[in-house]
Amino acid sequence: MSETRARVLIVDDSAMVRGLHAYILQAAGFDTAEAENGFAAIEALGRFPCDLVVVDINMPHMDGLTLIRNVRAEAATRDVPIIIVTTEEDDLDRRKGFEAGANVYVIKPTNPAHLVNHARLLTGTVGLT
Repeated sequence: MSETRARVLIVDDSAMVRGLHAYILQAAGFDTAEAENGFAAIEALGRFPCDLVVVDINMPHMDGLTLIRNVRAEAATRDVPIIIVTTEEDDLDRRKGFEAGANVYVIKPTNPAHLVNHARLLTGTVGLT
């Protein structure tokens, strides 16, 4: 009997950060896909229906806040949970993230256990490995 794993799209312009987040989430039982900016993420979401998006704010071509607003504007992705993982610590940035539609706002570098816990809570996979 095959168990379906929750799928996460990781969006960050840093290949190293994408790889680290993918490693952490895959080790916790998630399937992952990666995109280097908001435009690539929108394309990936069309090919890779996902259960969660993990996104940076500062990226070229389309930043994370614009991506989040686009995700929330589309019926097919409107309810997909979103975690922002960013270096932006200011309260104004945090507020902008939540106003755009993020569910969770995390400051880099993130604690791997916290990332996994947020991912599990938002995807309903708490306690699954």
